[in-house]
Amino acid sequence: MAKRPSNPANKPQPVDTTRELPLVALRETVIFPEMIVPLQVGREKSVNALNAAVADGGPIALVTQRQAEQEDITDPSELYPIGTLAKIAQVVQLQDGTVRAIVQGQGRLRLHGFTQTGPYLRASIEELTDESPSGVEVQALMRSVQAQIEQYVANGAPVPPEAAVAARNISEPGLLADMVAYSPDMSTEQRQELLETIDVVERLKVVSGFLARQVEILELKGRIQNEVKSEMDKTQREYILREQLKAIQRELGEDDPQQAEINELRDKVEQAGMPEEVRTRAIKEIDRMSRIPSASPEVGVIRTYVDWLIGLPWNVSTDDQLDIREAARILDEDHYGLENIKERILEYLAVRTLADTIRSPILALIGPPGVGKTSLGRSVARAMGRKFVRMSLGGIHDEAEIRGHRRTYIGALPGRVIQNLKTAGTNNPVFMLDEVDKIGMDFRGDPSSALLEVLDPEQNNTFQDNYLEVPFDLSKVLFIATGNLIDPIPAPLRDRMEVIQLPGYTQKEKIEIGKRFLIPKQMENHGLKAKHITITDEAMTELVQAYTKEAGVRNLERELANIMRKVARTVAEGRKRKTLVDRKKLVDLLGPPRWEYGELESEDQTGAATGLVVTEVGGDVVAVEVTKMEGKEDFILTGQLGDVMKESARAALSWIRANAAILGISRDQFERNTLHIHVPAGAIPKDGPSAGVTMATAMVSALTGIPVRKDVAMTGEITLRGRVLPIGGLKSKILAAHLSGAGMVILPRKNEKDLRDVPDEIRKQIKLVLADSMEQVLTAALRRKPKPLVAEPPKIIEGDKPLDPEPDGESRVRRSTFPTTDQPSVIVGGNVRPMASGRSNVGPMASRGSASGRPPVDGSRGRRLRRR
Repeated sequence: MAKRPSNPANKPQPVDTTRELPLVALRETVIFPEMIVPLQVGREKSVNALNAAVADGGPIALVTQRQAEQEDITDPSELYPIGTLAKIAQVVQLQDGTVRAIVQGQGRLRLHGFTQTGPYLRASIEELTDESPSGVEVQALMRSVQAQIEQYVANGAPVPPEAAVAARNISEPGLLADMVAYSPDMSTEQRQELLETIDVVERLKVVSGFLARQVEILELKGRIQNEVKSEMDKTQREYILREQLKAIQRELGEDDPQQAEINELRDKVEQAGMPEEVRTRAIKEIDRMSRIPSASPEVGVIRTYVDWLIGLPWNVSTDDQLDIREAARILDEDHYGLENIKERILEYLAVRTLADTIRSPILALIGPPGVGKTSLGRSVARAMGRKFVRMSLGGIHDEAEIRGHRRTYIGALPGRVIQNLKTAGTNNPVFMLDEVDKIGMDFRGDPSSALLEVLDPEQNNTFQDNYLEVPFDLSKVLFIATGNLIDPIPAPLRDRMEVIQLPGYTQKEKIEIGKRFLIPKQMENHGLKAKHITITDEAMTELVQAYTKEAGVRNLERELANIMRKVARTVAEGRKRKTLVDRKKLVDLLGPPRWEYGELESEDQTGAATGLVVTEVGGDVVAVEVTKMEGKEDFILTGQLGDVMKESARAALSWIRANAAILGISRDQFERNTLHIHVPAGAIPKDGPSAGVTMATAMVSALTGIPVRKDVAMTGEITLRGRVLPIGGLKSKILAAHLSGAGMVILPRKNEKDLRDVPDEIRKQIKLVLADSMEQVLTAALRRKPKPLVAEPPKIIEGDKPLDPEPDGESRVRRSTFPTTDQPSVIVGGNVRPMASGRSNVGPMASRGSASGRPPVDGSRGRRLRRR
């Protein structure tokens, strides 16, 4: 049969001239000709368009919008160009204001533009019609599509079986192609593409390609199911046999409660998502339980063990909140300051956005009480979108608290790590280990050693609890440890943690925390509103300075709560006026000030110097007092001083005796007198090397009678050569000096790198003197220069004749001197400069050699000694 020539007119032609119709924009819905569809219309413009079409008694234009989430359509470009002309069969107004309509597609249309956008969309459209092509190609395509539809239905497609019969009875090729759009496997984009394919032949080809892909997918799915079924035959056979056995037992009235419990446990194990190793262990325990008489105590032990395995979150994780800006906002909302830990958490989240397999860090927040370590853990969990659990380690002595007890013990349970993970319900919570520096150790074991596996990223992915005896993955857990001091934490445990120091707050930070967080919190707790109370800035400053003395803000919160209680009482008694809390009102509410801002000496003292120390509650100032009295001993130490502090005092005294002539101290003062060194607050044990320069300064002042400047505080370790070595806890010490009113702080030069942690506001208000020798410390601390002793030059005897001193009058006296040093450096407002000699009466002391290479100066006569 000859092939019919193609008809160029076999293309859609406009049936009618362009006309205007009401238009409804559809969301994720494409309607085809001859398709009857119920529509739920809720947008106001769409409801008005339906009502207008019903009022006109004509058809309506239905066009799908490109973005389904877009609420208001104002431009034709927001819709697809091809839509459907539909007849409204029924309209029902619902009580919630929406409209339910049943429409039937009549033909395709092309959208030219909007003629009206309010109160409903009215569009200019062109109606398109399908030609009915004929010929061998069309017939072949139709039969191929019909066969594919039958194969599609036969392979289990989600369409009614009658669809294949209906396809056989369709003679129109365009209608046959549009029928495939009923398939649920076709996406909205694919349906729209089919609707826009105006040419019927091309439309049949598009449908044929779609059906071929779907048939291939269904056949592959069937093969996979057959393979899985063959693998599950054995399990299915066992299941069927068990079900038959249970049915037989029920018929015989022998339904065993224990068997029902065992079956329940099996189902829970299968649903728990355990690793294969753990699942095998659980099934093994259940099988053992099924063979034990129900009256045996072992049944309860096994049941408890299996319940623990079932209850753990083996594969349950929460999704991390990876929005860096939102996490930063939450951290700033909950805490003021603490930039180091905030930056570290945001860095971790930033890396998580780039790499999914990053190991969780092990953070250790070390700082005094009340600075917000524990609450910071909750804030981190909220910022990351994770669950939060907390375990206090203070006072733990038993290793089993961490690892759990073995099941051989009566009443054995897993350790607290596993218990808290079960409570959290996820395997990636923020896990806070509180008070890690207060772990004990006795005959029951060392809990800190048990924590080594928990906090080691190389090991904790297979953490084994003594009770469970199966590995549990802790690598996804974000551990945050907290403590007051770093030194009590064992070195191996400390090595596994990333230590972040959280020193005390400055006065400005405390005031800001009080205004932003504490005052609103206490007002809410006491039922007060802004109309009841106002606390002035001066009152907040006075409250921080005179009523609290702490590194954190815990006592500040207590004092604010005290104020709120008193104001709440006046409100309850009928007071209508707002209470204004100023400095004067503060005394009425809290009594006289408890602390004096600036606790250093009121005047220059002889034999007394102020040192800086770090305690569990932050930095503090400590006075070192030295008095000289008759006696034969070198010195007496009182004030509960530790061995290290005693050795520092011995080193300081040895340095003073070696340099006594330069310091103007006669030798017989050491032979006739005893130095009594006392550090007040004798009930408190004290230790550490950082008081070395303080004790040396106080001893020099007592022996020479030169006063120590009243506004100077100092810290640093001393050596036998008079070197000043670096110390720790610098920021806490400088904060303590600032709160105590010190105008100058002397610190080791090698600690200059640590000054970056000191807030700029503190550095601008206090003078920081960097020293690397005792010469520089005394230059800055003493009011005047020690006067060296005047000594007669020794006579030199050759044979039996004494020789005169050298012609130039220089002496060959060898004397002990200080190391070569320059003037101490002073940091004022962040700028480093040498200390001007006019700042103190003490100049650079004589040294054995100088940087210029000139001979040293004789301390007795002030003349240079000739080098030999």
